[in-house]
Amino acid sequence: MNTYTEAARDIPVAGEYDVIVAGSGPAGVSAAVMAGRLGSKVLLVEWANSVGGISTSGLMSHWTGTVTSPLYTEILTRMAEKNEGEDKGKIVPQINPENLKAVYLEMLADAGVKILLYTFVCGVIMDKNRVAGIITESKSGRRAFLGKVFVDGTGDGDVAAFAGAEYTKGRESDGKMQPCTLMFKVAGVDMSRAVLLGSFESTYQTDKGELQALAKEHIPYPAGHLLVYKSTLPGIVTCNMTNCTDIDGTSAEDLTRAELVCRSQMPAIVKYLREFVPGFENCYIISAASLMGIRETRHFKGLYTLCEDDILTARQFDGWVVRGAHFNFDVHNLTGAGLDKTGVQHKWKQPNGYTIPYGCLIPERVDGLILSGRNISGTHIAHSNYRVMPICAGIGAAAGAAAAVAVKTNRQPRELEATELQKYL
Repeated sequence: MNTYTEAARDIPVAGEYDVIVAGSGPAGVSAAVMAGRLGSKVLLVEWANSVGGISTSGLMSHWTGTVTSPLYTEILTRMAEKNEGEDKGKIVPQINPENLKAVYLEMLADAGVKILLYTFVCGVIMDKNRVAGIITESKSGRRAFLGKVFVDGTGDGDVAAFAGAEYTKGRESDGKMQPCTLMFKVAGVDMSRAVLLGSFESTYQTDKGELQALAKEHIPYPAGHLLVYKSTLPGIVTCNMTNCTDIDGTSAEDLTRAELVCRSQMPAIVKYLREFVPGFENCYIISAASLMGIRETRHFKGLYTLCEDDILTARQFDGWVVRGAHFNFDVHNLTGAGLDKTGVQHKWKQPNGYTIPYGCLIPERVDGLILSGRNISGTHIAHSNYRVMPICAGIGAAAGAAAAVAVKTNRQPRELEATELQKYL
């Protein structure tokens, strides 16, 4: 039997809102906070046990890249207030995941946002070509939530996909997607001697050999690089070193395989760190992420598609909703360890920030829906730049502002002009 026909049943409508945001990573939280502050009744739905996505549950080491966004700056400032030790009161890029969860929850509460955790979006309710509701599964059963405007901050664009919005996956030429990583933390590091290489293009020569070359030799394929970052706590370092290729982050089977592969690499990585990397001789694992780090899946077709040249020329769109976005082409090797041949990290030559136009957030043929985060409309190469968390937070703020204005003026998101939103951004 290849299919099973489920009996029809009534699904209870568990709530009605102005704005419903799916996914609570930096893009989703920022959208919910902005929409709430602008007067909308907002529901934030998240399948995990906490808010923050990769920035918290994913144990992301630090904010990388920059964006000109008051909301993102507020997140950094509020993080600084919770820092302890030598970083107390200082704005630093390093992330303390538990402190950041508290910051997000405070901001959401202040904005009047209702949060629903442990809840998975599994479908949508359509009114012709407009999203009118989402269907969820949870311990509470199968339920529906109705709304006026929906923001898809799921990373993979689950809501947009359920709604039938057009998309491609991965690289245009073959559909391959960037590899995934399970972040983990080690303690017992002598920070006075620790060698912390933060990019694939960084190297360090020791008596035993060059560290990146030694990683490739001693860590099982497709892992094989050294990427380690200081944390906010003494003697603790975050490792971005597990690696699994040929993974589709929208497949449960692939995500399971990635989890098994990445966890199997961790003992060899620790052995390498102890044997070859100065300062790590006595290190040991204290925690691993509860969320797999997926870099790339769906790219949706929007009213505008951001491309490589827009970033390389630091294009300034009149219809911007994100400005001052700056990073590099962070393309991890799609077939193994290290940087892909198309990627550029510390050798990046573009010093200026670029803008993202409103059209990148609006699906071409679906109404009532705004894209938020790495799922916006852009090419594979452009995505490798704007997918980082500060820029996603800026995108989220724009999505939340657009949702609130659309509700307030009783219009579809595509009917708004970017100039109406810029004063909030």
